[in-house]
Amino acid sequence: METEFTPIASAIGGGLIGASAVLLMLTLGRIMGATGILAGLLTPASRADFLWRAAVVAGMITGPVIYLGLTGGFPAVQVPISTPQMLIGGFIVGMGVTYGSGCTSGHGVCGMARLSPRSIAATLTFMFACGVTVYATRHLIGA
Repeated sequence: METEFTPIASAIGGGLIGASAVLLMLTLGRIMGATGILAGLLTPASRADFLWRAAVVAGMITGPVIYLGLTGGFPAVQVPISTPQMLIGGFIVGMGVTYGSGCTSGHGVCGMARLSPRSIAATLTFMFACGVTVYATRHLIGA
């Protein structure tokens, strides 16, 4: 499997994620961690808490729809694993998010920007585990 190098699209996407994280912190003083936002949406503390979380999730859902409207199609995505493998992977990631007290967006984008020692440790752990997984998958297993 060959990985496509997309520096311009990646830089634009990263810039938009960073800008949204800064705007959320600036306007509401909240951290842009996707799993924390979703968990809080399911059990909101107040109506105002529900509304901002719902707006963020709605933006995540409507973003691809806007892309479809602008380009006439979705980007081709190839998933080289089965649905059961994706479900198992999602479960493992969910456990990691729970035990790690946050996800890559919360720790990697927002926590690192705040120089949080916990987020720096979590992000280093994510990156190391990703590197080991990619190496094992591509070079040891041969997928």
